[in-house]
Amino acid sequence: MSTAEETTTTAGPSGIVRAVPGILLLVVIGVIGVALQAGVRQLGTTVGTRLPDVEYVLWAILLGLLVRNTLGVAKVFRPGVATYEFWLKIGIVLLGARYLLGDLVKLGGLSFVLILIDMAVATTVILLVGRWFGLGGKLSSLLAIGTSICGVSAIIAGRGAIGADDEDSGYSIAAILALGAVALFSFPAIGHLLNLSDLQFGLWAGLAVDNTAETTATGAAYSPAAQDVAVAVKNTRNALIGIVVLGYAAYWATRGGRAIASTGRERVAFVWATFPKFVLGFLAVAALGTVGFFSGADKTSLGNLSKWAFLLCFAGVGLNFDLRALARSGWRPLIVAAVGLVVVAACSLGLVLLASPALGSAP
Repeated sequence: MSTAEETTTTAGPSGIVRAVPGILLLVVIGVIGVALQAGVRQLGTTVGTRLPDVEYVLWAILLGLLVRNTLGVAKVFRPGVATYEFWLKIGIVLLGARYLLGDLVKLGGLSFVLILIDMAVATTVILLVGRWFGLGGKLSSLLAIGTSICGVSAIIAGRGAIGADDEDSGYSIAAILALGAVALFSFPAIGHLLNLSDLQFGLWAGLAVDNTAETTATGAAYSPAAQDVAVAVKNTRNALIGIVVLGYAAYWATRGGRAIASTGRERVAFVWATFPKFVLGFLAVAALGTVGFFSGADKTSLGNLSKWAFLLCFAGVGLNFDLRALARSGWRPLIVAAVGLVVVAACSLGLVLLASPALGSAP
C-alpha cells in the first residue's frame, strides 16, 4: 500500500467519506490499546504482582502490526489508515500548548548543536558502511538522509531531489521503518536500565530516532515529559530537511544527477517546499501559550486532544508496517541502517549525558 497514493484519495467531501472506515479502525485499535494497558495494570493489582507496564502507545502499534501482517488491511480501510501522518501532525501542533517559547529556545539552541554533530556522524558512518557493503551511492545517500534528519519524509524529499529510483527509495524506507520499530521497543528499556531522567531520555530519543512518529511514540512510551522533549528536539531536526536535501541534490547534480535550482530565489523556494509546515503550527501554538492565550483548562483539553491524535497515529504506524515488504527489501540496506542507528544512538547518548546539566530543568 502506498501511503502517498491513498492519502490523495481523502481530498474533498467524497474522500473524507472514504476515509471514515479506516479512521474508525484506528480509533478501535487505539481504544483497545488503552484498555489493554489498564487491564494489565488492574490484573497486576488483583494478583498482587508487578506486571510490566506496557504503554498504550506500544499496544496500539503492536495491535496494528498484528492486524496488518495476519488479516491484512482491506481496501475499504486504506484511505483512512493512510491519514495517520495527518493525526501525527495535528497531535504535534496541539502539543505546542504545553511549551513556553523561552524553554523551546533554550532546549532548541543546545539540541541544534547536538543535532549537527549527530548529522555529521550519521552521514559519515552510513556512507562509509554503505560503500563497504557495496550499496549504490544514491541508496546510501537516502539512508544517510533518513537517518540524520526525519526518516521517511526526508527520504521521499531526497528521492526526487537526487533522482533516485523507486527501488532505492523502497529499500531505504523499509530499513528506516524497521529500525524505528527497534528503537521504539528498545530505547525505553535502555533508558530505564540507565535510569535516565525524562529530560535526558527525551533529548536522546529526539536526536537518535529517525521517523517523527516513532520518535513521538518512543518518548511517550517512557513518560509524557520525555515525549514533550523528544517532540521539541525532533522538530528542530525536521526544520533542517530542506537545507540537507538541497546539499545532497547539489552534490548529485555535479555527478550527472538531477539538476537543482540555480538562483538564490529558486533555492529558497526548494527549501520552503520541503520544509515541514506543521513545525510552524507547533511554534504558533507555543507562542499563544506563552502570551497566556490558553487557560489551564484549555491546555488540559488541548493536551487530551493531542493524546487522541497520537493514538490514531500510533495505530496507523502498526497498520502501515508490512513485514513481508521488509523481507523483500533485502538485508544489506537494513544492516547499513542498523550500524548507523547503533553508532548514532551511542554517540547521541554520550552527548546527552555530557550536555544535560546545561539544560537544567528545561522541559
